[in-house]
Amino acid sequence: MRAQPKASHFIGGVYVEDDAGAAFHSHYPATGEVIAKLHSATPAIVERAMAAAADAQADWAARLPVERGRILQRAAQIMRDRNRDLSELETLDTGKPLQETLVADAASGADALEYFAGFAPTVTGQTIALGRDMAYTLREPLGVCAGIGAWNYPIQIAAWKAAPALAFGNALVFKPSEVTPLSALALAEILHEAGLPAGLFNVVQGAGDVGAALVGDSRVAKVSLTGSVPTGRKVYAQAAEGIRAVTMELGGKSPLIVFEDADLDNAVGAAMLGNFYSSGQICTNGTRVFVARSVLGPFLEKLAARTGRIVMGDPLDEATQMGPLVSAAQAERVMGYIARGIAEGARLVCGGNAPGGWFVEPTVFADVTDDMVIAREEIFGPVMSVLVFDDEDEVIARANATEYGLAAGVFTRDLTRAHRVVGRLQAGTCWINAYNLTPVEMPFGGVKASGVGRENGHAALEHYTRVKSVYLGMGDVDAPY
Repeated sequence: MRAQPKASHFIGGVYVEDDAGAAFHSHYPATGEVIAKLHSATPAIVERAMAAAADAQADWAARLPVERGRILQRAAQIMRDRNRDLSELETLDTGKPLQETLVADAASGADALEYFAGFAPTVTGQTIALGRDMAYTLREPLGVCAGIGAWNYPIQIAAWKAAPALAFGNALVFKPSEVTPLSALALAEILHEAGLPAGLFNVVQGAGDVGAALVGDSRVAKVSLTGSVPTGRKVYAQAAEGIRAVTMELGGKSPLIVFEDADLDNAVGAAMLGNFYSSGQICTNGTRVFVARSVLGPFLEKLAARTGRIVMGDPLDEATQMGPLVSAAQAERVMGYIARGIAEGARLVCGGNAPGGWFVEPTVFADVTDDMVIAREEIFGPVMSVLVFDDEDEVIARANATEYGLAAGVFTRDLTRAHRVVGRLQAGTCWINAYNLTPVEMPFGGVKASGVGRENGHAALEHYTRVKSVYLGMGDVDAPY
C-alpha cells in the first residue's frame, strides 16, 4: 500500500496504533486501489488524545506569542519545502489532479500557518479610562479545541483550524474525514518537527462516532467543523449541551450572477472554476449560474466549447485538469442528480456521462428552473445549472431563495451595480468579477444554514480567544454599609 502511514493516529508527539479500532481503507479514487489501511479511534485513543491536549495547553498558552509564531513559521517553511510530496499524497487520497494540489492544498495550509504566526504577537487587550479608576481587557485562549474536517481539502482544512488555534495558545484534537485520512498525519508530523510541543496537535481517525466523542468531551471548549448541513445540525446540538463555542463551515448552493455587460470570457472561466475545479467538490461552488437573457446564447456557446476541452485522466499526470470523484458512492450520487435533471426537463448542454471508474464528465444543464432538484440541492460534483433572468430585483430574490448562504458571485462592468447587488445577497463570502478565491487574509464563512462563525483573517481571533475584563480600583471602596 503506497501511502501507508506509520500508524493511524498522532498523539502526544508520536504515532499511535490501536488494532482494536474498526479497520477502514483509504482508496486512490482514480483506480479504486487501496493505498492505506487504518483503524478508527477507540475510546482509549480518544481519551489519550484529549488528555495529551489538556496537559500541554496551559504551558503553551503561557509562552510568548512570538515564540509560538516562530514554531508555526518553521512548520510553514517545511510544508513549502515538501510541497510536492504533500501534494502527491493529497492527490492519492482525494483524486484531485496534481495540477491543483501543487498550488491549492498544502500551499494554502502553509499560508495559514505563516499568517497566524505573524498575527499572534500583535494581539493585545484594551485599556479603558474610568476617571480615578481604570479597566483593561485580556485576550485569553479558549483551551482545548476539537476540529472535524471534510474530505475535499484535507490538509488545507486541518491547517486552517490548527493555525489560529495554536497561534493564540490553544491545543487542538483534529479528526479528518475517514474518506481522506492521510495528510492530517503528515501535518502533525511537520508541526512536531518544527518544534511544537507534544500534545498540542493530535490526530485521531474515524467516522461520526469519533467526532461525537470529541464534541461531547467536557474538556473541549470549542468545536470547529467543516462538513455537510446535516452533520452541522448534529454537532451544533451536541455542542450546545456543553455550552461550547462553535464555528461551522457547511454546504452551499451558491448563485453566480452574470449581467448583460459582463466580460463573458471571464464570466465563463469563473463559472467553470466554480463548478469543475476539484471535480465540483467545493462547498462554495456557484452551481446556480444566473445569466441575463440577452447574453445567454453566447455564454452557453463559449461555455460548451471550453468545457469540451477539459482534460480528464490520471490525477498524477500534471496535464490532467479534472480527476474522479472522491468515492464510488459520491460518483453514484452525482450521476443520480444528472438523471434527475434530465427527467425534470433540464436541457443537457454537455457532459452527463460516467466514462468509467469514479469519473463523471463536467456537465452543464440549461433551461433550469428554480424548482428543479438540481437547482435546489447541493450536488457536490461537476454539475452546473444555468438559469436565465431578466432584471436585477428578480435575480436577487431568486438567488436568495435558498436555505444556504455560503457564497455568491457577481459579474458586471458596472461596479456601482456590483456593490449594490452584493449588499443585498444573503451570503457570507461574495466575489465581484472573480470566484472561489479564498486568501487567508480574508474572513471566510457563511450565513443561514451554511454555517456560523468565520475562519481566517482577523475575524478568527474572535473564535479562538475570549475576552477577560479587569476593573482596577485606585481609591477607597465606596460602600453604603
